[in-house]
Amino acid sequence: MAKIVLISGATSGIGAATAQHLAKQGYHLILCGRRAERLAEAAQTLGQLTSVHTLCFDITLQNAVFKAIESLPLAWKRIDVLLNNAGNAHGLGAVQDGQLADWDNMIDLNVKGLIYLTKAVLPLMLAQNSGHIINIGSVAGIQIYPNGNVYCASKAAVHAFTQGLRMDLYTKNIKVSEIKPGLVETEFSLVRFKGDKERAQKVYEGYEPLQAQDLAELIAYMLAAPPHVNLADVLILPTKQAASGMVHKTQ
Repeated sequence: MAKIVLISGATSGIGAATAQHLAKQGYHLILCGRRAERLAEAAQTLGQLTSVHTLCFDITLQNAVFKAIESLPLAWKRIDVLLNNAGNAHGLGAVQDGQLADWDNMIDLNVKGLIYLTKAVLPLMLAQNSGHIINIGSVAGIQIYPNGNVYCASKAAVHAFTQGLRMDLYTKNIKVSEIKPGLVETEFSLVRFKGDKERAQKVYEGYEPLQAQDLAELIAYMLAAPPHVNLADVLILPTKQAASGMVHKTQ
């Protein structure tokens, strides 16, 4: 029986690449996102490879999250894998210059949204006595960089929550993993810099950053591990990145 994978933030970046990669491997997919048009496009494309169900909701709204999971047809409630991928950075600057709206967006999406979705899906995994939860954190959650303050704090929260979740579930046959990527070339910087394409592109110039496909392949590898093996905490960086905020650029 094919495993069912629920992916948040499935319409772009790491989520979209992972959905494509897992579809080719025969996993059944629940794709979650806020953009109905993109979800429909993804479902049409990936539906040619595997079974796909879509959920369009705002992960930052507690009631919307629980209603979305409750709305799943019975056959789709046997969720084997939860990939908590949705997340963003908003702004880059000192605390004294920061915008409260940016901070709220990051905390609501990166932390509260991840917790809401985990809380909503977890009873299904507990009932079936199996599952795998993979949280996409960041190197910024363990290595702070200048002007990253609240974003780094939000990813530090993901790191702490993941560790606590693993402790709570280690007797329940549910794997809990975290992936902490370094620089990945996606829409991340474009969102952070509020649509400034030139500034966003400069983040990835002068070296070869990770690509969303690299993360997709790592996730597939984690899911293929034997039942007794859990890749619990994975830090993945571009070769030219030594640490958060420390990148060797040749131009």
